[in-house]
Amino acid sequence: MVGPYSGYLLRIDLSTSRIRREEIPKRWLDLYVGGRGLGLKYLYEEVPKGTDPLGPENKIFIMTGPLTGSLGPLTGRCCMVTKSPKTGTVNDGYAGGHIGPELKYCGYDGLVIEGRSEKPVYIRIMDKEAEIRDASHLWGKRVYETSEEMKKEIGRHASTAVIGPAGENLSLISCVAVDSHFVFGRGGTGAVFGSKKLKGIVISASERKMELPERFNDAVKKVLKESVMTEANMWAKTDGTPIIVDMSNAAGVLPTMNFREGYFEGASGINTDAIKSRLSRRVACHSCPMACKKKIKTRYGELKAPEYETIGTMGSNLGISSIEDLAKLGALADDLGFDTISLGVTLSFATELTERGIVKTDLSWEDAESYAKMIEDMAFRRGFGAKLADGVRKAVERIGSETSRYALHIKGSEIPAYDPRGSFGMALAYATADRGACHLRAWTIADEAFGKMNPYTLDGKAELTKELQDKNSIKWSLIICDFWLASYEDMAILLGAALDKEISVEYLRKCGERIWNLSRLFNVREGFSRKDDYPPERFLKESHTKGASAGKVINIEEYEKALDEYYRIRGWDRNGIPTKAKLMELDLLEEAEKAEREGVSLP
Repeated sequence: MVGPYSGYLLRIDLSTSRIRREEIPKRWLDLYVGGRGLGLKYLYEEVPKGTDPLGPENKIFIMTGPLTGSLGPLTGRCCMVTKSPKTGTVNDGYAGGHIGPELKYCGYDGLVIEGRSEKPVYIRIMDKEAEIRDASHLWGKRVYETSEEMKKEIGRHASTAVIGPAGENLSLISCVAVDSHFVFGRGGTGAVFGSKKLKGIVISASERKMELPERFNDAVKKVLKESVMTEANMWAKTDGTPIIVDMSNAAGVLPTMNFREGYFEGASGINTDAIKSRLSRRVACHSCPMACKKKIKTRYGELKAPEYETIGTMGSNLGISSIEDLAKLGALADDLGFDTISLGVTLSFATELTERGIVKTDLSWEDAESYAKMIEDMAFRRGFGAKLADGVRKAVERIGSETSRYALHIKGSEIPAYDPRGSFGMALAYATADRGACHLRAWTIADEAFGKMNPYTLDGKAELTKELQDKNSIKWSLIICDFWLASYEDMAILLGAALDKEISVEYLRKCGERIWNLSRLFNVREGFSRKDDYPPERFLKESHTKGASAGKVINIEEYEKALDEYYRIRGWDRNGIPTKAKLMELDLLEEAEKAEREGVSLP
């Protein structure tokens, strides 16, 4: 029976077929806790500067947190860290389902996959035994079929993480699917699996229990009553992310026709009511009372209800106003193994180019069938789909630089479904996010367009962005789901009870800031700086013509001031480089010295 930490990870070398169990340095657990923090530490130490993300030197770190596998609410998620082939930055993603708890129950806090196989393989872990198995019979299959076949081969309850054809064909907008319904979504994670000829992972533990102090049960009861199962948090259970559709539309931030507008007249056809009226059943992650994933009845059969990001980027952004058509497109994207955010924005980019006569395709706003055909072509790199298969930045390189103004991305990562012209803080949050444009690092819109702060100014947004980034860094190291807006106090209560010692809010705050700075240090080592921390041109020069955000653009001079303020608050220089003094303050002296040995000049 395992506790919060086993103190060990499993390392698998696909080049040599060597499998070994190794101890995790205790100091690393103290400084980085688990999940995101521990994964980033391993990435920083083991993946050298300039590593090709699709080469054998890149590594995959799948990490649990100290609460993973426990009865702590919303703690069933798992973390994957790697160097992104999409952006060249760090990349950490989080998936629900049961892969994290199963890994923990098998006695491992993490799994490291390195090297490259010469033939398709999958990894099978049963309790403490692991093996690399032939996957030739699975290569070429789609996500749903692959997941089911791998579970059948193990012969008992199991959890899977697999890729589809998009990942096999090294699409930079491919993802890794967990238990079919959940994903390590952004940054081209599927391509990293594919580059290693790794079709997937299947994990099964025979004993699914954790040994924790008695006080942990009391802590769980306390946070459930006072912080989780509250009226303010019930939206996650009753509606989930689709509740945001109407909120975004009212605020003028719902992406429409490649972000040309922030208001979509067909929103009522793809909102939470459209989903709830077709609800057939719910799906929950391990130890989660919310069961936020939903299945809906459609004329195409039972399908997974799309989440807000899919609704925004593949619904309104493509002019799709039918939840049934959208769910079918989402299911196709999932089965092929695509990140729906990047996929939707890439399709809207291509549709605008088609509309403007710059390229010739069959794509047309509102035409779900044309999008389905193009998604297939992108997965298999056929025809014009080959130009789009790696997202908008690569598409611009293949089609022509004159199309760059229509390509909505930051650091190569497509913009998520909140148009920052209706919530200016999101521009700073997107641009300073460590994995490229990301809404999760700092969801400032909750305090802006959905809250009480003025959404049309950048005043106060630097401090807000920094605070949220640090908080999420420690939250994702414990690995608590975003659907619980856990406070530092909540996290301290649960972690302290799990470890049977007192954990202070100050300790968690410092851990979060440390982890964010380590992530920035990795990116700086890879050549990223201030020049990469800007929103796309469209948000600076073109305004919406309708909705609450009509006429608004982000003023570049005000943005520059906010970026200066953000760097100042962070303790970085004006170019966005962490100072040595700040790194020493955060116990990152060894990491700073490593960066200097690798050619980084720290102020």
